[in-house]
Amino acid sequence: MVMFRNDDISEFLSLATGEGWISEAWELEFLLRVFPAGCLVCRNKGIPVAFLTSIKYRRSGWIGNLLVRMEWRGQGLGSALFQRALEVLDEAGTRTVWLTASASGRPIYERQGFIAIDTVNRWQTRGRITPGNGTANGFSGILALDEAGWGDSRETLLRATIDRGSVSLLPEGFMIQQGGENTVMIGPWGSSNPESATKLLEQRLLPEEHGSQIFLDVPAKNLTASKMLLKKGFTVQSSTTLMYRGETPDYAPEYIYALASMGSMG
Repeated sequence: MVMFRNDDISEFLSLATGEGWISEAWELEFLLRVFPAGCLVCRNKGIPVAFLTSIKYRRSGWIGNLLVRMEWRGQGLGSALFQRALEVLDEAGTRTVWLTASASGRPIYERQGFIAIDTVNRWQTRGRITPGNGTANGFSGILALDEAGWGDSRETLLRATIDRGSVSLLPEGFMIQQGGENTVMIGPWGSSNPESATKLLEQRLLPEEHGSQIFLDVPAKNLTASKMLLKKGFTVQSSTTLMYRGETPDYAPEYIYALASMGSMG
């Protein structure tokens, strides 16, 4: 088991595509830059055969991107990477560790002490997202709203998504768009009230039958978000279980209208 390197990214992305995952190089580059000790691989004769990433924020951390080559599954590589990631996060002073689990993965993580706290639904539609109106002057408000939802300061993640995306700001909400012409991700998206959240979506979303694929991951406990998305023509594509281990987080899903990533870092 060794540290994940930048020259492993293309191999990971190839395997992730085969699994049907939505992954991009920037995400791996970001994780390797900000928390390299928590990004791990197992190799066989120099070739990476198993991968995992993690990240630490101020008090919390996330584990994601656990992927093992098909022919190497069932040999304990994923478990070894997972245990080492937990150790690294614990050594770094992490109080709460988050992850998202598939239906088959949930019982495995429960045996590791993880507790289900919510369901994350992946919503999708077709359309076009117009450019945002945000500026760096509004970052303190974005940071405060995000912390209200997750109970932690995730400044590094927010700055990374803003740098590569487009931001819309209102006094009581923000929305960040990531992606390109064919595929667009909405998130992170936070708001302190439904009215501002609805206004942000209506300002940005232009439904088009043959437009870009637009998707976002949303906590199921934010019932307002689900109702809004249904009304706007979104449908649920898939679901995972949001889980944590350690100190109970100050989790407030009513502030969270979309995660910042596809389950790998929150």
